Amino acid sequence: MRKPQWIFFVSSVLIVLSLYAATQSKIFGIVQSKQVPGNRPSQAASLFTIDSILFTAKQELTQPQILRLSQLENGISRGDVAAQKLHAYHQLANFWKDTARLLAPFAWYTAEAARLENSEKSLTFAARLFLEGLKNEQNTQLKQWEAGQAKDLFERSLKLNPANDSSKVNLGEVYLYGGLGSPMEGIGLIRGVVEKDSTNVHAQMRLAEASLVSGQLEKALERFKIVARLRPANLEAIFGAADVSERMENKKAAAEWYNKSLPLISDPALKKEVEQRLSQLRN
Repeated sequence: MRKPQWIFFVSSVLIVLSLYAATQSKIFGIVQSKQVPGNRPSQAASLFTIDSILFTAKQELTQPQILRLSQLENGISRGDVAAQKLHAYHQLANFWKDTARLLAPFAWYTAEAARLENSEKSLTFAARLFLEGLKNEQNTQLKQWEAGQAKDLFERSLKLNPANDSSKVNLGEVYLYGGLGSPMEGIGLIRGVVEKDSTNVHAQMRLAEASLVSGQLEKALERFKIVARLRPANLEAIFGAADVSERMENKKAAAEWYNKSLPLISDPALKKEVEQRLSQLRN
């Protein structure tokens, strides 16, 4: 990968389809769940159930952890009222987050608690866990399972608050990156938000990503410029505009964008990379 591309993708939060085959990473400090043994891309995504995912995750636990987990799981069957089940789900979510440090089971129990609680806040929080997980998942079928969970949760949230544009954009991302339906469904959802409010930075950035992935450089550049005008300190948009300008072989414009980023960069290593790139562009 060229240096300007490295700067753009590593320093920003933009995660596009070309990066989804990258090495599994940590999300919110939680290690991504491992691929279910024996699964191949040709197998149906429906083979990924929470039972199979939990079975695989439990193989990584120590005996004391397994005993503790069994006690917590028994709390679900004993919970004869909603409040007891909700408490059990939260305990299980915390176990997988803090003890096992595995994303998929943590997200699942967080989602189960959110469905039981049925509040917009809890549903969107759980949905975003799955959305962040699927963006970094290598296994196509597991990604689709995570996308299905995220879709359900965002849709439940939007039933409670149909005017939440952020959830609409997030649902659009699920379609774009989760392998569900047509990517155009996702783009349509995000465009709908922009058509209503052109100053929505979140939506503009996601459309810029989609344009970049599809090779529509001029459209991507225009979106990045819009965000840079709305949020002059937004490094994602500035690096995006610089990267696209380079791809379009406009070195002068790329240098101007990189130069704008320098006062905003606090990381010395990243600033050095940008300065080196500027030097190369000027020579």
